[in-house]
Amino acid sequence: LEISLSDHNISSSSNSLIPPNTRPPNIMMKIALLAAVVGSAAAFAPSPVAQTSTTALNADFSKEIGAQMPLGFIDPLGLVADADQDEFDRLRWVELKHGRVSMLAVTGYLVTYAGVRFPGAEDIPSGFAALDAIPGMVWAQMIATWSMMEAANQDQYAAPWGTNQN
Repeated sequence: LEISLSDHNISSSSNSLIPPNTRPPNIMMKIALLAAVVGSAAAFAPSPVAQTSTTALNADFSKEIGAQMPLGFIDPLGLVADADQDEFDRLRWVELKHGRVSMLAVTGYLVTYAGVRFPGAEDIPSGFAALDAIPGMVWAQMIATWSMMEAANQDQYAAPWGTNQN
């Protein structure tokens, strides 16, 4: 049994009409989307924290990751002047978390400024003008979402809400 498609002869022994090493565009789009989602999820994975035991008297933060020449270790506000290694690690964790949230905020600002909107929100302006145009129920949904995200992530470090402090 042979089927003739213009200049190509395809016999019944071939398994597919798709040439080797190619995929239909919709499968490639799904693979690219999956890769993007998996790659962005890695940004929110908790960073490993080395467990070392030091006291405030012998804590030398100038040898920590991020203290590089020519500036070395910088603490202009004196936040770790009397801190031990645990407090230093907590502050580093908080800095990473806030940095990730800031990166998401900038990305969201730029995406909405480019004109990308959720369905039903096409009339909401971009930038700070959106604060007055957002309906009250959307604010309630955002606050509920933020609260659930914080509750789900509170045990990744020593409970940010202070629930397990002595």
